[in-house]
Amino acid sequence: MNGENIVGLIIYLAVAGVMMSIGIYQIKSKNPVWFYTGEKPPRAEELSDVNAWNKKHGFMWVIYGIVIIASYGAGAMMGDTIWSAIPMCGGVIIPLPFMIMYHHKLIKIYKKYKTES
Repeated sequence: MNGENIVGLIIYLAVAGVMMSIGIYQIKSKNPVWFYTGEKPPRAEELSDVNAWNKKHGFMWVIYGIVIIASYGAGAMMGDTIWSAIPMCGGVIIPLPFMIMYHHKLIKIYKKYKTES
């Protein structure tokens, strides 16, 4: 492993660590969390199960961190070629639309977690 690969690994691990930290924070949070899009999270009294709401969002971020690490591994296994950039960049970019779709799915099932008023 050369110096460039070590620097790349450190960067990918740092980014993945940030994403997984966001997820762990959300999973452990006692207050409702959101997707970091500028939207306000629902109030705790609007949700019947804050923990379930937070876990669904938190696990999404943890999985994103794992995908980032896996994408680096896939790219590193390909060696020092231009093609190694495909899994490395893809692992960072491709999950984002899926995360957004999952977040919108959670908004649609928001009523499941919303308390009866």
